[in-house]
Amino acid sequence: MQNSTTDKLNKGLPESYSIEHDPDDLWGDSRIIVNIGPTHPAMHGALRMVAKLNGETIEKSYCEYGYTHRAKEKLGENRTYHNFIVYTDRLNYCSALINNVVYSMSVERLLGVEVPERCVWIRMICCELARVIDHLICIGINAVDLGAFSFFLYGFHQREEAYTLIEKLSGARLTTSYTRIGGLAGDAPEGFESELKAWVAKTRKVIDEMDSLLTGNKIWKKRTVGVGVFNKEQCLKFSHSGPNARAAGIDLDLRRDQPCMFYKDVEFDVPVSQNGDVFDRYLIRIAEIRQSLNILSQIADKIKKGPIWSEDKRVRIPDKDVVYNTMEGLIHHFKFFMTGFSVPEGEAYTQFEAANGELGFYIVSKGSPRSHRMRIRGPSFWHYQSLSTMVQGEKIADMVAALGSINIIAGELDR
Repeated sequence: MQNSTTDKLNKGLPESYSIEHDPDDLWGDSRIIVNIGPTHPAMHGALRMVAKLNGETIEKSYCEYGYTHRAKEKLGENRTYHNFIVYTDRLNYCSALINNVVYSMSVERLLGVEVPERCVWIRMICCELARVIDHLICIGINAVDLGAFSFFLYGFHQREEAYTLIEKLSGARLTTSYTRIGGLAGDAPEGFESELKAWVAKTRKVIDEMDSLLTGNKIWKKRTVGVGVFNKEQCLKFSHSGPNARAAGIDLDLRRDQPCMFYKDVEFDVPVSQNGDVFDRYLIRIAEIRQSLNILSQIADKIKKGPIWSEDKRVRIPDKDVVYNTMEGLIHHFKFFMTGFSVPEGEAYTQFEAANGELGFYIVSKGSPRSHRMRIRGPSFWHYQSLSTMVQGEKIADMVAALGSINIIAGELDR
């Protein structure tokens, strides 16, 4: 019987394709190797996972990145300190303003420059607005990946209104290049604080709607609770930070634990959960949006009129009337933009609690207008390395949920 069956299977096949084994084990090992990405929309950028699948279960995998590498750190060593500001936007483009602020703070630390009070408050507004936008994108796209498209539209509207506020500050919506070393590109317009408070009030109501729409939804909970679990010990091992770490029980927020700017003068809570799954990462981000809105409301009440520039002549860009009407101003302007300003020898690492975790700029200066060495610590790099471990034994659809929940930004990952 076996020979008869084998003969039928071999009929019409070239000799090299003949089947010699038991037909009961006709297909042998059912495991297959599949490329997930790098251009699939669910991968959130040019990311690639090579997965060994048993059915739809990921038994083993490894991740690759580098498809959008742009040599950001090397560019930082070949551009003046001022010229490099525009490149910081393109790291995490979902929260570009935070990148602007942290980079400027790092150079200011090397220079020993202190910026005026109003400048600090506006920078805090930038950071918290960017945090809200980043979290809205993360939870919105994560929901779209799992089929909850209408949820995304709620946050989309509020995010666009936030971009309108940012446009009033910087003239741009996405890649802002708003900060300057020693100051800001421009002051907040008249009445900006009242517009900000009105947006905060509307957004609070929208977040409440979004919360009631999805948090208790049975389908959402079945797709997220217990999925993509990464516990506290694993987070520490893989250097997780930000919402992903706090979702696993790591009570750390650099705004509270290593305060910079005026964060010690505003009240806010640090949400912490314990389960470290997709659902808890979602809950943490929802809670952090509410805390950022509280911070923005307090800043709008505390901010006062005043200068936005340090008067340090090394970094102060001359006013236009000085440039147009004095020879000294024209020369200063020309030298600033063509040659740049020299930074004293030394090194500085400045980190901040960005939307997705610790963002840091390490700069080494040899006394020239360009950094001698620059390294950027982007949270996406540390989070992406954990994806294979996180999804081992999970289904392909659960991998999509896990990837969306840790919020990898390809521009920050590859740099």
